[in-house]
Amino acid sequence: MNATVVGLVTPHLLRVIDLANEAEKGMNVDWHVRGAVDATMAELRDQWNAQALVASYVEGLETAAKQAPANRPNYVRVLQAAAAAARGGRRD
Repeated sequence: MNATVVGLVTPHLLRVIDLANEAEKGMNVDWHVRGAVDATMAELRDQWNAQALVASYVEGLETAAKQAPANRPNYVRVLQAAAAAARGGRRD
């Protein structure tokens, strides 16, 4: 099951990380991040192991934000915002 979780969640995490990198360049990515998180949550909720997938997605975002260098505040902000949006999406 771990390979399935990794295989399904990693592309979604990388999409948000790419957006966080764009935010570092000065781009406003807020709408894109919300859209990416919403699309991810919709896709993951359709899977039979949705609870594990969503938990892994949120954990991955939070871990990436915690491990990011402190001198990249926009990068961290985007990852934290995505994690907060994903946590909020769990309740649906």
